[in-house]
Amino acid sequence: MPAKINLALGVGPRRDDGYHPLATVYQAVDLCDEVRATEVDDDSVTVRVQFGGDGWREQAPVPTDANNLAVKAALALRDAFDVKAGAALSIRKVIPVMGGMAGGSADAAASLVACDALWGTGATRTQLEEIAAGLGSDVPFLLHGGTALGGGRGEEVSPVLARGRFHWVFAIADHGLSTAEVYAGYDLLHADVPPPVPEVPAALLTALASGDAYGVGAALSNDLQAVALDLRPELRHIFTVGERGAALGTLVSGSGPTVMLLAEDADHSAQLAQMLISEGVCADAVQASGPEPGAHLV
Repeated sequence: MPAKINLALGVGPRRDDGYHPLATVYQAVDLCDEVRATEVDDDSVTVRVQFGGDGWREQAPVPTDANNLAVKAALALRDAFDVKAGAALSIRKVIPVMGGMAGGSADAAASLVACDALWGTGATRTQLEEIAAGLGSDVPFLLHGGTALGGGRGEEVSPVLARGRFHWVFAIADHGLSTAEVYAGYDLLHADVPPPVPEVPAALLTALASGDAYGVGAALSNDLQAVALDLRPELRHIFTVGERGAALGTLVSGSGPTVMLLAEDADHSAQLAQMLISEGVCADAVQASGPEPGAHLV
């Protein structure tokens, strides 16, 4: 299940329901979690979490109970199709936790696909997307994958023409940043003057359609970036390294704290990753590329 990045993230004023209207361009990249669903003898739905190659951790920084979004996804699918069976979910985490790359939403999308196959519900893609929309704003896109526009609170997804492949480096922080805290800071920033209705930059869509990586880099935007940098000012050092390394664009990913750098190609991506590590400005630097398909069986 791929991670999500936002090439553009426009955020409107807070709605009465607590959500913000978004105008965003999503891209799925090949930094992936894996979710495995196994039969059980009862109707329980449980989850275990493994982190990369580190083995099973006793104290996981993600919920391992009914609050886990993958568990919620399985239960929502079961309720929708009146399934009586249970499942044991195993998640192998690679996507940074609380890193602005929708790792929990990716696991939820993967759980829907895995449990649909396990239980033989025969859900259509439209039915899965409807369930996904009730789980979180990013979950429908992570079923969809590729490159897409997101509207509403992010759950309204439509494909975007994107040619070629884009190479990224993700500067991973040593601890996460609360999405709720970032949005609260954004609301405070606009307490006196509400933000305008969000729009996706036309220049970004043009660059994606032509496969112009330089144009994409110049058009990257994120309305939440200023707040994320105020909360974590040390992230600014990553932008300095990106400028020295001739990154085509550098942007906070979603609500942060992961910072993404666009490279010319795979070799340039490797050079940027090495610079970030040697400068000590992040806990890890991970190379990835996109677009990638959404949640699917392997």
